[in-house]
Amino acid sequence: MEAATIETVLGPVELSQLGRTLTHEHLAMDFHRFYVPPPKPLAAYFQKKIALNNVGYVKQYPYSSRYNVNFYDEDASKAVIEDVMIYKKNGGGTIVDNTTCGIQRDLSLMKKISNDTGVHVIVGSGYYVEATQAPSTLKLTEEQMHNVMMNELTKGCMDYPSIKAGFIGEVGSSWPITDFEKIAIRATATVQRQLGCPVTFHPGRNTQAPFEIMNIYLEAGGDPKKAIMSHLDRTIKTKEALMEFAKFDCYCQFDLFGIECSYYQLDESTEMPSDAERLNRIKWIYEERGVEQILMSHDIHTKHRLIQFGGHGYSHILTNVIPRMSTRGFTNQDIDTITIENPKTWLTWRNS
Repeated sequence: MEAATIETVLGPVELSQLGRTLTHEHLAMDFHRFYVPPPKPLAAYFQKKIALNNVGYVKQYPYSSRYNVNFYDEDASKAVIEDVMIYKKNGGGTIVDNTTCGIQRDLSLMKKISNDTGVHVIVGSGYYVEATQAPSTLKLTEEQMHNVMMNELTKGCMDYPSIKAGFIGEVGSSWPITDFEKIAIRATATVQRQLGCPVTFHPGRNTQAPFEIMNIYLEAGGDPKKAIMSHLDRTIKTKEALMEFAKFDCYCQFDLFGIECSYYQLDESTEMPSDAERLNRIKWIYEERGVEQILMSHDIHTKHRLIQFGGHGYSHILTNVIPRMSTRGFTNQDIDTITIENPKTWLTWRNS
């Protein structure tokens, strides 16, 4: 019997070889549409590259630096490669890149990173939020979206035919969810049902968003056990709501580890939790439902979170978070389940 495999940017790899896996990261992307002007008294600090005399302001207002949100230039690429090398040295095995249509994935860079570092890189297919899409993409029908994703998963990516996508995601939604985004969710569910592939969703910044996404996905025939709901650390704030959401039986992902600034620039009505609070919320699920639904990542998508620019880097969970988990009652087996076994189970195609 052949061993189960997953497509990476360098070809199929046995799932047993993935090791510790980050399930929601970006190695390059275009985030310029989310630029926010800085506070006027601080504007001068955001007109330059990141340095010691302005990195504190950039951490407070990350989307007010055009240089910072440019995560696809040469400076970012060099820093990402260096960072992934550090991730490898600290025990990292695989990175799942969630960059989809609308935010400019770079498959050539992903292939170079994997070649240079030895880290497996898995790329996604699908569509990000409506606000990032070109007019031609907004005209796509559900069938056309379905066909693009099906081809990328089974034949090759549109922008790099020799590379196949290994999953669908991140499939992005705003709040309220737009008609385009609902079509993308339904198309995702149809492909998922046909292939048994894994999928991951980006919810809008409202507590009801994850619930509505899962309802649309399930009504269209998607398998909840092959789905990840991302960004729950900034989206569902209470234990009651989180435990209610967990009943969907999808993966509950806490993927903003490393962000310690409580001011959330993209939703000022929300306080961004700290890593300590993230672990507390993971513990809520752990105590009532075990660890089989839990995933952790960083969602790095701006320069200031990379080590070269004064950030925590892709190895943060391995070097800084996991050592703290034992004090919260997590065993080594629990940690291995969250960081190795759960990603492997999610990435296993049901129909393979």
